[in-house]
Amino acid sequence: MPLFYYPMLQGKKILLAITGSIAAYKTAILTRLLVKEGAFVKVVMTPNATEFITPLTLSTLSKHEVVVSLSEHNTWTNHVMLGRWADVMLVAPASANTLAKMANGFCDNVLMATYLSATCPVLFAPAMDEDMWRHPATRANIQQLLDYGHEQIPVEMGELASGLYGEGRMAEPETIVSYLQQHFQKDANASQMAASGPLAGKIALVTAGPTVEAIDPVRYISNRSSGKMGIAIAEALADAGAQVKLVLGPTHISTTHAGVRIIPVESAAEMFNACVAEYPLADVIVMAAAVADYRPAQVAEMKIKKGEGGMQLALEKTHDILRTLGNNKAAEQVLVGFSLETNNERENALKKLREKNLDLVVLNSLADAGAGFDYDTNKVTLFDNRGKETALPLQSKQAVAREIVNAIISLHHA
Repeated sequence: MPLFYYPMLQGKKILLAITGSIAAYKTAILTRLLVKEGAFVKVVMTPNATEFITPLTLSTLSKHEVVVSLSEHNTWTNHVMLGRWADVMLVAPASANTLAKMANGFCDNVLMATYLSATCPVLFAPAMDEDMWRHPATRANIQQLLDYGHEQIPVEMGELASGLYGEGRMAEPETIVSYLQQHFQKDANASQMAASGPLAGKIALVTAGPTVEAIDPVRYISNRSSGKMGIAIAEALADAGAQVKLVLGPTHISTTHAGVRIIPVESAAEMFNACVAEYPLADVIVMAAAVADYRPAQVAEMKIKKGEGGMQLALEKTHDILRTLGNNKAAEQVLVGFSLETNNERENALKKLREKNLDLVVLNSLADAGAGFDYDTNKVTLFDNRGKETALPLQSKQAVAREIVNAIISLHHA
C-alpha cells in the first residue's frame, strides 16, 4: 500500500474514536499513517469496537494507552482531558448507532462522554450497509451533526459486510488522512488571512445564545435564541483578523473556526462573570446574546412537586451586562449591543445606544418576516454614535455579520 506525505499533520494531536463496525480493522492502518506523518494519536473505543480490533494493537501503533472504559485505571475524568487535549476528534468508523447517539447527546460509554466533552473540531467517517446509510433516520442524524459544525468524510461505494455492493463503506485510511490534511490546511489559510486582516492583532469579545436560569434541578427559564447571529459575528470578526473569545450560552450549535475560542456558560450570572473577566483586554465587544433580564429569586434544591393550586414564582433582576461594560468602556474600545424590539423599535434602539454608552446598536424587529430567533436570515438596522443609520435588507446571518463587522472596522479606525 502506498504511503503519502501529509506535512500539515506534523505535531497535530488526533483523538481517534473507534466504534463497533467491521471497518474498525482499517484503523490499524489509519493509526500507522498518522503516526508516520508526525501526528500524536490517542485512541478511545467503544466496548463493541474491541470485538473487531484489539486495544493492544492500537496502543502499540499509537504508542499511547487506549481508553475503553470510564473507570479504567481510576481515571474516570479521562474523557474530559482527552476532549481538551485534541486538535481534532476523528470518529472512524462512525456506526449508525454512534451517529444517532452523537446527534441526540446520548452518553452511555467513554467514547460518547469524550465526544460531549470535546472542545475541538469533530470529523466523522460513517460506515454501514447501504440500506442503513439511506434510511431517513440516519440522514436526519447526519444533518444534525453537520448543523453542529462537524465535518463528514464521505462514504465510498464498494463491497459491504452484508455481501452486497453499494454505498456505505468507510473511506479508506489514505482518504481520511487526506481529509485531515485539508482540515488543517483550511485552519492554516484562515490564520494566514487573519494575520493581514483589518483587525489583525485585535482581541474581540462576543456573546451569543440564550441563558438558562434555574427554577429547580429540573426546570428553568430561558428564551428562543439559537446563537446563530452571535456565532456568525464571531466568525466574521475572526475572518477580519481578530482573536475572538466567544462567550456562548447553552445552544445546539457551535463553531469550529480556528480563530474563535469558546467560553461556555449557562446562566446570566456566569455570562456576566465571563464578560467582566475578559472585557479589559478586548478591543471590540459585541453583546449579541439574549441574556435573561430576570431569574428566580430562589432556586429550589429539590424538584418542585405539582400541587393542587397554582404556583407563584418570585423573580429578581439579573446583572445588566451591557450597561456594566458601557459604564467601564475605555475610549479605544468599540462596544456593540443588540436591541430586539416588538414596538417603538427605532426609539428604543436609540435609547439603548445613548443610555448604555454604545458605539453601535443593531436593531432587530420581530415584526420583520424571516428575522429574529432561530432563522438562518436576518434583517437589521445599524445605528452608530456618530448619527449614521444603515438599514440592511433581509439576508443570511453570515452576510449580516460581515456588514456589522465592516461597521465596527469603520468605528475602530475612525
